[in-house]
Amino acid sequence: MKFYIASLIILSLAGKMNKAQTIKQKENDMGKGLQLNWIDDSVNPAVDFFDYANGNWLKNNPIPPSESYWGIFSSLQEDNYKSLLRVMKEDANKKAPEGSNIQKVGDFYFSGMDTVIINKLGAEPLNKEFSRINKINNIKDLNSVIALYQTYGVSPLFNFFAMQDQMNSSKIVPYLYQGGIAMPDRDYYLKTDSASTKIRNKYVEHISRMFKLLGDDSLLSKEEANIVMHIETRLAKSSMTPVEQRDPYAIYHKFSIESADSLTPAIKWKSFLKETGIKNSDYIIVSQPEFFKEVNNLLKSESIDNWKVYLRWCLINNFAPYLSNNFVNENFRFFGTVLTGAKELKPRWKRILQDADQAIGEILGQEFVRLHFPPAAKKRNIEIVNNLIKVFGERIEKLDWMSKPTKEKAIYKLHKILKKVGYPDKWRDYSGLRIDRGAYVDNIIRANIFNFNYMINKIGKPVDKTLWEMTPQTVNAYYDPSLNEIVFPAGILQPPFFDLNADDAVNYGETGATIGHEMTHGFDDQGRQYDANGNLKNWWSADDEKKFKLRTEKIIQQFTDYVVLDSLHVNGELTLGENIADLGGLIIAYDAFKLTKEGKSNKEINGFTPDQRFFIAYAQSWAGHERNEALKKQILTNPHSPDKLRANGPLSNMPEFYKAFNVKPGDPMYRPDSLRVKIW
Repeated sequence: MKFYIASLIILSLAGKMNKAQTIKQKENDMGKGLQLNWIDDSVNPAVDFFDYANGNWLKNNPIPPSESYWGIFSSLQEDNYKSLLRVMKEDANKKAPEGSNIQKVGDFYFSGMDTVIINKLGAEPLNKEFSRINKINNIKDLNSVIALYQTYGVSPLFNFFAMQDQMNSSKIVPYLYQGGIAMPDRDYYLKTDSASTKIRNKYVEHISRMFKLLGDDSLLSKEEANIVMHIETRLAKSSMTPVEQRDPYAIYHKFSIESADSLTPAIKWKSFLKETGIKNSDYIIVSQPEFFKEVNNLLKSESIDNWKVYLRWCLINNFAPYLSNNFVNENFRFFGTVLTGAKELKPRWKRILQDADQAIGEILGQEFVRLHFPPAAKKRNIEIVNNLIKVFGERIEKLDWMSKPTKEKAIYKLHKILKKVGYPDKWRDYSGLRIDRGAYVDNIIRANIFNFNYMINKIGKPVDKTLWEMTPQTVNAYYDPSLNEIVFPAGILQPPFFDLNADDAVNYGETGATIGHEMTHGFDDQGRQYDANGNLKNWWSADDEKKFKLRTEKIIQQFTDYVVLDSLHVNGELTLGENIADLGGLIIAYDAFKLTKEGKSNKEINGFTPDQRFFIAYAQSWAGHERNEALKKQILTNPHSPDKLRANGPLSNMPEFYKAFNVKPGDPMYRPDSLRVKIW
């Protein structure tokens, strides 16, 4: 896509841009409003608003060697982790009662940092598991080990978990989902271009190297790598594409235990459920029946010896990051460097914090909230959430394409959204989890088993709507369609995303748009198919549904037209839900901002009008860049568009943005009315 600079607009904004440069440094500090020192005056905002708002940040914040992507999300997450690192270090030096949270945190950190012991042990902590695999003699033994390893978080052949029944949100039930491959997506196994072939060759080489680290000779390890690649390729061929998986009806198939046995005669699901600890479920959801037919074919056609090779691979692939340096480095060489372009391994402390976030996240979350999320911050964010819900309801009322009955159901669903801000009302109990100063990988496995049991123990019990799927220190947010809830951890409600000292333009442009984004997910191409109670159920009239899909075709085309690298286009169908949510969130946040005192005024702050500050804040919330390898991976597998397009794409559909920055027809940031996306 070529960009043409409109010199007239550059001239008209030059005075404001020069004025921004003279503002006191304290105004440029994180959390005091706009990041004025991020702005690149040399870029015309009508040409590329992302580069205008973030150009200097991009120049001054190169991607660290240990990262494949770097942005304010990752920068803030690192700050959050550094704060918790101090907590973990302090706990490691305390004499705490056995079984206390302080003891668990301290010992987890100590064991992860004890590289002398970790390197001395190598893969020895997994020897008992390799022995278990070696004793497999038949298909029954094989199924028992597969079931056991599901509880370890290994997931050979397929993924297995418990969650709400999509068509009966009052029940937690077992789910079977395609999986069993180690590369990110089926296309990595199936695409025939030279780049994909090169990655596959490097993957086989990586598998072989891992087997050599386990002590196998060169010839055997190559044979083993080819066995693994053969099995994973068959699984990939039978897997649904990411776009196909976006249809919630296409991945919902309810089976009785007996009918599941008929689908895969090689697996006795009653025994499998029992061995994973489930005793009280009379049915199971099979997300991709055709995939599980192939699993059955594989179980019948591959030899027991081949399955032993595959299970050894699953085990070492999953736990390599927690073993000695030779395993860690080889794992990083492929998954870090080859697949995402990272140059160096992340520092050990950061890897331990990421592991702790998964293993004992809510213990750390309590400390994070105490240190970084005062009651005033929670109160202010709840106020913003309520303002956005009010505005969204008003927008639905005014829609010219939706019928009154569907509007009433949409508004009912909107007002029934469960709002979670900051942290859970009640914290998880980790008293049943043993953490000690022994082998680090043992702590990881015990934590995986503990968290798996925590998940499946929900089966047969009333759905607990107070639970969170993210830890409070996480820099992210989510919408859960089965609970019809929006969740905003304290981790993302930090500067620069949210600051009690910032003006409304900034907080609504950044946090408000994020809140609006999650709300809109309840009404995107997937979320709209769930009713107010979280059930997969069509509550739309046929005509309304048709009109909605016609409007989404425009945003599919808009993003499909974007070229991000050479001839690589964004997948407009895969990213549809996130693109709808980005646009909806921005529009709703803007309307809510206009109802504030600042939004109703024309008073400039630091040379920018309220509207200009709002739009700059929004674009700055997407400041980030990534390596080409990571970008290719994102386009293939990720439902989110690249950051630059998450800023420029939605803004280019907003006439209010045009007015704020004098964007004219013919400018790259301008879209003709016939192409402009208008949904919510």
